[in-house]
Amino acid sequence: MRLSIQTPQCGTDVAALARVWQAAERLGFRAAWLMDHLYPILMPPDAPMLEAWTTLAALAAATERIRIGVLVTANTFRHPALLARMAATVDHVSGGRLEVGLGAAWHEAEHVANGIAFPSLRDRLDMLDEACAVLRLLWTEPAATFDGRFYRLRDARLAPKPLQRPLPLVLPGQGERRALRIVARHADRWNVSGAVDVLAAKSARLDAHCRELGRDPATIARTVRNDCLVTADPHVAAAAIDRMAAFMRIEPAAVRPRVWIGDHEAVCAGLVAFARAGFDEAILALGPPYDRATIVMLETIARDVAPAVARDVGA
Repeated sequence: MRLSIQTPQCGTDVAALARVWQAAERLGFRAAWLMDHLYPILMPPDAPMLEAWTTLAALAAATERIRIGVLVTANTFRHPALLARMAATVDHVSGGRLEVGLGAAWHEAEHVANGIAFPSLRDRLDMLDEACAVLRLLWTEPAATFDGRFYRLRDARLAPKPLQRPLPLVLPGQGERRALRIVARHADRWNVSGAVDVLAAKSARLDAHCRELGRDPATIARTVRNDCLVTADPHVAAAAIDRMAAFMRIEPAAVRPRVWIGDHEAVCAGLVAFARAGFDEAILALGPPYDRATIVMLETIARDVAPAVARDVGA
């Protein structure tokens, strides 16, 4: 199982993020990701919140080898014809290291506050389905024409094309009837969060959608992203779980299967369970402040956790 990181860019600055991403690159993590929110949903509303794609371009220039992306871009924030050009540009800035995460968006309050339409879930999923098609057309065709319910293009041109052919598209979604079908239709990688037993069942449902559409399920890689904190102090671990429980509005006991929080043996066991369930990558969601302690934790993961996971799953 490969390991990556996510660093929500709230309560921080670009220099701190760059130091963490450079450390992750040095330590052999596969990829590093930002989040896409207009508000610092994990912090008080007046905390700093850097815009995702402009920050990503800066971090692309500050790194050399690690894969990069936004997990996940809110489709409602940007027209896909604009996002296609942003992604192509960042792929060039990064030397072909971009992966494009895209989702239907879920946080209604930030849409309302900023005057951005927040359609029904049904419409947002239909918009996501169309947006994926628009992106693929613009990234591959000399001129793109598309006549959808939400998006329309007439001989739209994008140059330069992305360096990567194809540019990887990463989609979330757990809804078994519609969201997973969109994943089966468009995604190169599926990314989800939650407990291993729940997500293993969702993965099986994704396989079924792939077969119905005539697609080999093995052509969609499986990634899990959960909050991560490696600490030998049980009180620190308990406090982190309590914070997550308050954010999720569930009981702490319900949080524990959905996070990787605890000493390195506990975190290793959680990762191994996902590897055995068929997930080939784990994205460790970190949190600010991104300081020396964050880098030390990444060093611990690279030294103690990653080799133990590889040993336990036989890889």
